[in-house]
Amino acid sequence: MRKRIMAFMNISEADYNFIFTANQSAAFKLVAESYPFQYSRNLVTVYDHQSEAVEVMIERSKKRGANAISASFSWPNLEIQKDKLRKKISKRKKKGLFVFPLQSRVTGSRYSYTWMSLARENGWHLLLDASALGAKDMDTLGLSLFSPDFLVCSFYKVFGENPSGFCCLFVKKSSTSVLKDSTTSVGIVDLVPVSWPARIPEKPAIVSSIETKKKVDEFPPIQGSFSGPLSIQHKNDEDEASHEVQKPEGKGTKSKKKTVSFSEIEEVIEASFEPGSTSNTLENKNPNFECRSLDHADSLGLVLIKSRTRNLVNWLVNALTSLQHPHSETGVPAVRIYGPQVSFDRGPAVAFNVFDWKGERIDPTMVQKLADRNNIALSIGTLHHIWFSDKHEEEKEKKALETVLSSNRRDNLGCGITVVTAALGFLTNFEDVYRVWAFVSRFLDADFLEKERWRYKAINQKTVEIV
Repeated sequence: MRKRIMAFMNISEADYNFIFTANQSAAFKLVAESYPFQYSRNLVTVYDHQSEAVEVMIERSKKRGANAISASFSWPNLEIQKDKLRKKISKRKKKGLFVFPLQSRVTGSRYSYTWMSLARENGWHLLLDASALGAKDMDTLGLSLFSPDFLVCSFYKVFGENPSGFCCLFVKKSSTSVLKDSTTSVGIVDLVPVSWPARIPEKPAIVSSIETKKKVDEFPPIQGSFSGPLSIQHKNDEDEASHEVQKPEGKGTKSKKKTVSFSEIEEVIEASFEPGSTSNTLENKNPNFECRSLDHADSLGLVLIKSRTRNLVNWLVNALTSLQHPHSETGVPAVRIYGPQVSFDRGPAVAFNVFDWKGERIDPTMVQKLADRNNIALSIGTLHHIWFSDKHEEEKEKKALETVLSSNRRDNLGCGITVVTAALGFLTNFEDVYRVWAFVSRFLDADFLEKERWRYKAINQKTVEIV
């Protein structure tokens, strides 16, 4: 299983160690608790949205003496403030950890690879967050050119949701010595069927053994009818930090608390492949196993997946921005897109808000809940670290009335804008995105919200809240 996942991620076993964690938050927390912030104090993050996993990392690193710094983004296209970020990377005497996502999970903005090169040239350790990438995007990354010290990824873009509750943390072997021993290994997981006797192994639960192949092979097959995050059959919050470890029927994920050092990771991996080990015995008994979702993505290939998702997301952006309220004197748009518009190089996610005929924003939570009742899975996100230029000062004041100001920020970049997010997976089809557009177009009816309220009152439902 380890080899299969590393091959799918296009990562060399000779260069990286591989750990399963319970979720994205656990992976970020593990790095934050092990990185030597007492010597390399700075932590720079590049996220245009609120991420629970990143917040966990910032919180833990600050307790260990880190100086947390965030990149800022220009309104309204949410592009990185290049000059400011360049100064933060190049003009600090004491370096540290540079946390960089290749694209935004919320807005779909893609970021230049040159930021990784700049961080490397200036002596920063690099953590690459690949969680928002598409199913085969790692094939074009050219990982050897940047050689990140740490890489975090997940499989919600492959499965369309996060059915197993785990995330992957890759640690570059040459960077293992940089990390200090962690006091706990909370979040490191092992994959075992729930029918197996409960036991805690002597070693930390590091997925480095082909023994995992046998375990995963006994899991029930994943259904192939799912059409991605926008499917009418599933919902997806897409923030893996919010997922708890699930134990569906026939499988389970077991989390353990134990003292662990990163030097121990390499020892366990090497030991698992020694001649005569249990891993090799199990491999001989059961050499074949199947990963249906990974195999499906491989069979489609990078070109087809990229072309498909690009056309679908651009169609959705174009369709949403074309919606205007009828009979309005100024042609009030019903939808506003945050981040990039129609673009060739755009990530498969759209952040937007819906407005009524008066030009007032409809509560994104209400939009999400109504979508949920129509079997459409939309998420809620919060845009952060936004910089408004002078010409957008009036809009900044307007947004300040609509949003919550973060109390723990010292600058003017703390305002968060709540948005609705639609994310596309490699199995998302045209019917999925069309149904999103058809749902949003219902808000062109000025009485739509009122009708929905009366409809639920008629069935004695006092609130429209979803538990």
